[in-house]
Amino acid sequence: MVGSRVYLSPIDDSEVESYLKWMNDEAVAIPFGQYSRVVSSREDLKWIYEPPKDMQRYAIVLLDGDVLIGNISLHNIDHLHRNAFIGIFIGEEQQRGQGLGAEAIRLILQYGFKTLNLHNIMLTVHADNDAGIACYKNVGFREVGRLPEWTFKDGKYVDKLYMSIMEHEFESGSATPAPMNV
Repeated sequence: MVGSRVYLSPIDDSEVESYLKWMNDEAVAIPFGQYSRVVSSREDLKWIYEPPKDMQRYAIVLLDGDVLIGNISLHNIDHLHRNAFIGIFIGEEQQRGQGLGAEAIRLILQYGFKTLNLHNIMLTVHADNDAGIACYKNVGFREVGRLPEWTFKDGKYVDKLYMSIMEHEFESGSATPAPMNV
């Protein structure tokens, strides 16, 4: 799946050092829910390299220079009810805040809705992740639920938000897809 600045690629075993670095970086690991322990080997990253059957995971790679910058997945894919969840992180700090995550999300939404025939795609985000929430809203997600004081972080409880976008909302232009080649 190719956009204007990034493409989504299968995960490559040679990228393990990048993932180890990112999963030990608070800025990536805390919002992604992976900062409860030190990640030190490929075995600790089994969840990345050996996803369950109801998950499709991709590397986010810059077109310019083929540089790995993050990861995105569709998970809990339910073909019967035509829904799934998205998980994403941009690991490289200098690549955050440039709209690259939004482009990757648009690519995976287009794939989920057009290729996998999904109807509703959701995500969860901590309520204090202002940058993530702004990105998701920009792509067309809307808040559909909230679990109060769900996560304990930095000495306080933080709500967990559920956000959703449906196929017709994506197609209507509320989330304009980036050009894509599959």
